[in-house]
Order: sequence, then structure tokens, then C-alpha cells
Amino acid sequence: MNHHSHKRDFAVNGRLPLMMGLAVLIGVLATGAAFVLLALIHLCTNLFFYGAFSFAERSPALNTLGGWVVLVPVAGGLIVGLMARFGSDKIRGHGIPEAIESILFGKSRMSPKVAVLKPLSSGVAIGSGGPFGAEGPIIMTGGALGSLIGQCVALTAAERKTLLVAGATAGMTAVFGTPVAAVLLAVELLLFEWRPRSLLPVALACAVAGFARMLAFGSDPLFAMQTAMPGATALLSCLVAGLLSGALAAGLSLALYKTEDTFGRLRVHWMWWPALAGVVIGIGGLLEPRALGVGYDVIDDLLHQHIVLQAALALLAVKAAIWVVALGSGTSGGVLAPLLMLGAGLGVVLSPILPGGDPMLWPLVCMAATLGATLGAPLTAIVFAFGVTHDSNAFLPLLAATLAAHGFVTVTMRRSIMTEKIARRGHHIFREYGVDPLERHHVDEVMTRDPAAIEASMTLRAVMAGPFGAGQQWRAYPVVEDGAVLGLVDRAAVLAMQARAGLDGLDQRIGDVLEPRDLALALPQETCRQVATRLASRGLERVAVVQDLAGRRLLGIVTRSDLLKPSASHFDEEHKRERFWLRPDAAMAPENDYPMAPRGE
Repeated sequence: MNHHSHKRDFAVNGRLPLMMGLAVLIGVLATGAAFVLLALIHLCTNLFFYGAFSFAERSPALNTLGGWVVLVPVAGGLIVGLMARFGSDKIRGHGIPEAIESILFGKSRMSPKVAVLKPLSSGVAIGSGGPFGAEGPIIMTGGALGSLIGQCVALTAAERKTLLVAGATAGMTAVFGTPVAAVLLAVELLLFEWRPRSLLPVALACAVAGFARMLAFGSDPLFAMQTAMPGATALLSCLVAGLLSGALAAGLSLALYKTEDTFGRLRVHWMWWPALAGVVIGIGGLLEPRALGVGYDVIDDLLHQHIVLQAALALLAVKAAIWVVALGSGTSGGVLAPLLMLGAGLGVVLSPILPGGDPMLWPLVCMAATLGATLGAPLTAIVFAFGVTHDSNAFLPLLAATLAAHGFVTVTMRRSIMTEKIARRGHHIFREYGVDPLERHHVDEVMTRDPAAIEASMTLRAVMAGPFGAGQQWRAYPVVEDGAVLGLVDRAAVLAMQARAGLDGLDQRIGDVLEPRDLALALPQETCRQVATRLASRGLERVAVVQDLAGRRLLGIVTRSDLLKPSASHFDEEHKRERFWLRPDAAMAPENDYPMAPRGE
């Protein structure tokens, strides 16, 4: 039988059916939360700008308030500030960093207050003219719902994280109708792992939300469009568009950091900051009414080139200014819709001068590239652009431009707006991840095989004179009886046994005085990561490897030094430069060619 037959591509998780069932519930609830949030935005828009109690969708740009419109965002900002001060300050911001912080540093526990106050505050902020989208708030609201359900069931922190992310991405699916992009957002930004135990429930929640969205909002894409197939000369244009989109993303991020710092230096409580930002929003709305609110209609017009260049430039300048100020003040609102608008606006500016593609292609390409570069999630942005337009001809330009933008920002900026706020709270997030070398290798690849053992029938006197005598070869020895492991002892353990036994007890069998409290063992098919965690949690330096837990037949010993071997091999892969093309006789290292542990380990 092949000795690798026990190894699997993915870890088995018997709790996956429970998680899948909970994911279905979360997908439905997150869609309901998205429906409520959008209804709140519509209601608040009608109340603030039209004085009507109505859930009809109306743009704040059509208001007839005149100069009084300046006061509307101020009133909304004041309400949001009061809700954050006396409700929960977790509702401040655009939601995604708060969700990440809860996942990584809060054991994925979110409060019921957040689930209620986040959509309410976002409805007020956006409905009073805040230049935000609904996606950030629904991501945090959906995440809070998933976390709350996870807290009602006996789950681990890792399982709660899965449900939190399932709720967040299901909410995004419900707003935009982009389930695949939402799953990619989880992979690139929220899960911090690639495992079936988390990916499958998240994907199922997004699928359920996608179907449920059809009942609540219909099945049409948000910005349906179809561009012509680009020519080969469009590649250079895509790279130019991508680099400029990356520069726009970096500029917006830096402007946001500076604005946050400016508010932080004010000698007034942060509760008043959204109201102060409301003054800037109101003035911007007076100059360019279409800059207020979510602006999905404006994004659609930009994508379809329905706005002339001069009007687009003025609109986008105002939108960028009020968005940066509003978000920097700590009010409640999302980032995706403003980024879509600003990126599409850049494409409108570039479309007359970029050759090789349909003029409508460049607003779409720049929209996705700006989004991907700002979030640090390029695959999400590419698939998102397809999801909201269903434009399959744009896939290749989207890929080239978005990856160029992502590369630009990766080189020029240390952090994104998703992680900067968390970093300012003292938590650094390293967003690269790969397969842990300890996960890639199993115990039977690194253990010391057929180690010397102490028979349980040996006396304490004989043990000290023999294995732990002058010729001691190993730091520790397994104690076996009839081939079964009873425990693992080192010199200190045997000396302690002798001290307890006294001079009269040195002729006792070591098997009789051994105290194998909660005997720790390893199996050959376990990953090195599993055993390393066991050693760390129990404060051990080594553990015996047995064929199975029933018979406990000794196969070997694995030590902490053994568990460093995969990392040493990984280090060579990353840092050792070799040339084989000019050395045809160079011998390739055999697979799993690990050196044996030093004697005495």
C-alpha cells in the first residue's frame, strides 16, 4: 500500500454540514438586511430633501431647497455623531476595516447594537446627502448578523469568522448582484485563508443571497452594457489606464489619511466631526447636486458616456472632495460606489485619447482598476465589473488594467484604506498568504524513525545507568510495554521519579512509576502544523509517533527541531538562486530530502 494514501488535498471537517446550514440562513437574512438598508436610504432621502414619508427611490439632486440644502448634510452628520457617541462607535467608518478588525483581533464577535445602528446610521448619512454607497454598511451589517448567529451556537472563533464573512459577502451580493465577486472579496480581503471549511459556507451564503435578490430587486445587472471587442493595440492603452487608475487610487488614499489626521487635530469631540463635514458636503451639493447620495444613476451615465467631459470633470472634483472629507470625519458610509464613480470619471477623461477600444470601454476599465487598486483586491474588482455590467468583451482589458493598477499601488503604498485605519490602532495586517510549509508536510516525512526505546520492565536504577548514563545518545526516550507507548521521558523526568521513590525504590519498574498524564502522541499522517500546535499548547519539546491511537505501536519521535525542516526547505525555495540551464548534469534534489535531526535531539 502506498504510504501517501492517507494524505488528502484538504482537511476533513465534520462540522461542515452545520456551517452550510447556518450559511443558508445567513444568506436569506443578509438579503433582508440589504432590502431594509436600501429602504432606509430611500426613506431618509425623501424625508431630508423632500419632506415626504416615502420609500420611493429619488435622487437628492432633484431637490428644490436652494441654499438651504447646505444644512441637510449638517443635520444628518449631527444625528450620526450622536448615534456613534451614545450608541456604538463601531458604526463609524465604511465598515470593511471594522469587519477585518473584528475577524483578526476580536474573535469575530460583533454586538447587536452594530447590527441595528449601522444600517440606521448609514441610512441617515447617505439619505442626508452623504456621498457614499450602501455596500460598506451592508458588509458590516451582514457581518454582524453572521457573527450574532455564530454567538448563539457553540462555535469556535474560526467558525464564527466564517459566518461573519458569509453575512458580509451575502450582503454585498444582495446590493450589487455579484455573488462571485463577493466570494473573491472574502478570499482576497476577509477570510485570510483558503480552506473548504470557510470557502464553501461563504460561497453558499452568496449563492442563496443571489437567488433571494431576484425576489427583492430583480435579476437585471446594475449597469447593463456591452462594448465592442477590443483590438490588439488596446493592450498599451490598458496599461496606461491601469497606471493612471493606480495613481488615482493612491492619491485618494493619501488624501483620506491627511483628512483623518486633520480631524484628529481638532479640539472638538469626534461626535461633532460628521456635522462639520456636513458643511463641506452641503456646499458641494449646492455646486454639484449630482455629487450627493449614492449616485448609481451618475455611474451609469458615466459608463455610457452620457455626460460631457467638462461636466464630468466638475462633478468628479466635487465628489472626490466631499467623499474624502466625509469619510475622514468618521461618519457612516461605504467606499465602493464613490470609487466606481471616480474611476469611471477618469475613464471618461481618457476615452478620447486611448486607442484600440470602444469609447465606453475605458470608463468601465478605469472603474474596476481604481476599485481593485484602492481595496487591494484586483480579482474582486475584475469579476465585480463583469457582474454589474455583464460585458464579457471587457474581460481581457479589465484583467490587464486592474493588475497594472494593483501593481502600481503595491509598489508605491505601504497599506490600503482597508488596513490603514487598523494600523493606526496599533495592529499590523500582513495581507500576503500562502500554504504554510508545516501544512504541506506530514509527520512521517520529518520524524526520526525507529528510535531507541526503554522497556517498561527496566528499573529506575537500570535506566539511569543505561540510556541516561555516560553514553546517552538521545535527550528523551519513549517507554514501551509490549510494543505500545506508555510515555516519553527525559533525564529530568527520571531524576524526579528517583527522588520520589527514594533509595529503597530504585528497583521499581519505570513502567509502574511513570505518570503519563494526558499522554501526547502524534500520528504519521498528521500535518507538521497539527503537531507543532500540540507541542506549543502543551509546552512540550517532542512527542512519540505511533501507528494508531488504539495500539500505540511506536514508529518514531518528532521534535521541535524536526518541525523546522519544512521551514528551512521553504527558505531555500525563496532565497537560494540556482541556474540549471547551463548545468545539464546538475542533480536535482530528491523530494522531501530532509536531513535527519541531530543526534541528541
